[in-house]
Amino acid sequence: MANNVAVKVDNVGMKFNLSSNKVDNLKEYFIRFIKRDIMYKEFWALKNVSFTINKGDRVAIIGYNGAGKSTILKVIAGVLKPTEGSAKTYGKIVPLLELGAGFDPQYTGAENIYLYGAILGYKKEFIDSKFDKIVKFSELGDFINVPVKNYSSGMKARLGFSIASVVEPEILILDEVLSVGDASFRKKSLRRVKKMMNQGVTVLFVSHSVAQIRKVCNKAILLDHGQLKFYGELEEGIAKYEALAKDRELAKAAKENETAKTAVDDKKGENA
Repeated sequence: MANNVAVKVDNVGMKFNLSSNKVDNLKEYFIRFIKRDIMYKEFWALKNVSFTINKGDRVAIIGYNGAGKSTILKVIAGVLKPTEGSAKTYGKIVPLLELGAGFDPQYTGAENIYLYGAILGYKKEFIDSKFDKIVKFSELGDFINVPVKNYSSGMKARLGFSIASVVEPEILILDEVLSVGDASFRKKSLRRVKKMMNQGVTVLFVSHSVAQIRKVCNKAILLDHGQLKFYGELEEGIAKYEALAKDRELAKAAKENETAKTAVDDKKGENA
């Protein structure tokens, strides 16, 4: 493997089995499961996805909701094991995905710094040395000693970002995390990410904000219905994404017009 490669995704497919039955409670689910009376339908969130990201590249992963963006990030981060293919990373990776997902709501923010840090693989001595910086960056003040169950979603995300971004990774994975908190905190988070980028960090970035993408990235991956549609220079990727969006809007408008026309025709038939 060439020394310049940071991420290599080879023919990745990710299949989920979705229940096609309506089950009202857990007891009924287990009874039907034991009787083998649960029916599933296959859903491929990703199919035949391959790409190679070089060290230092900052890649936006764009597409509609359900395109497979978060799924591919979780596969690369090792959170999900792909049904098919493989995803390999070369360098220390820090995934900023579902910020605060590992928090214990009964523990204070301070206690969760150590808990979440341990989940991310940080040693206690390292957290001790970074504790004050984490608290300061999170802007939680005295709330750091309050149980997390009393935090807003924005407060939890800010603390999660502060913990996860305190290290110096070689590969940084960002899933909508620069959209958390107020405008001031978003700007501060973006400055921290840019500081990492200036040190040559490879970035994979999911965001619905084209403005944010242009500030962070130099390349783009376009996914649609779990398939890779484009991988290349950023502006070309954005143009293809916007063209896809336009096609979707035209198709939606045509369907709505057809539905309206059918309703009018049906009404005329009733009055005839």
